[in-house]
Amino acid sequence: MKVSAESTEKIVELTAHGPIPARVWEAMTDGGVECFLFVTRVMVRKGQDLSQFEAELNEQRVPTAEIQAIPLRLIL
Repeated sequence: MKVSAESTEKIVELTAHGPIPARVWEAMTDGGVECFLFVTRVMVRKGQDLSQFEAELNEQRVPTAEIQAIPLRLIL
């Protein structure tokens, strides 16, 4: 499966094994299914020029109303 995702300003707290902050990303699969990602970490391989990656990683958009409705604290 391939997923295209956009970072939003929304951060929630996942609480399955203690509090972990996660940024909410809005996404869509290649098959057209809308989904949400709760991203806690992003890692890249060593030795790359990360200037463009870091600039893009800091870009967040305002979340849709559906994402705004997600409680700040999630029990997963």
